Amino acid sequence: MARILIVDDAAFMRITIKNMLQKSEHEVVGEAENGKIAVERYQELKPDIVTMDITMPEMDGLEALKAIVKLDPNAKIIMVSAMGQEAMVRDAVMSGAKGFIVKPFKEDGILSAIAKLA
Repeated sequence: MARILIVDDAAFMRITIKNMLQKSEHEVVGEAENGKIAVERYQELKPDIVTMDITMPEMDGLEALKAIVKLDPNAKIIMVSAMGQEAMVRDAVMSGAKGFIVKPFKEDGILSAIAKLA
């Protein structure tokens, strides 16, 4: 069971991911609606895994990923991207992301990405 921080600017998406994870007995330790808050929550909550949306206001997922990896080079971050964001996903992986999920995703897709890192 992993302790997970969910980062997405859409409340609906955070709730959807949270429900999927809790059914699998993972613990959702926090949520953030943008990258700036994600970096603060990461430091405060020390989650095992972060699901990070790429496109968000204030600070996007790539910037937040880089900031978190700078704080914790061993951070386990899974990027969540929309179709057509392959270049951003490549950047994210090169910047330290440990996996990615493409929206719209199915429950088993997110659970297997988490399982690989848990």
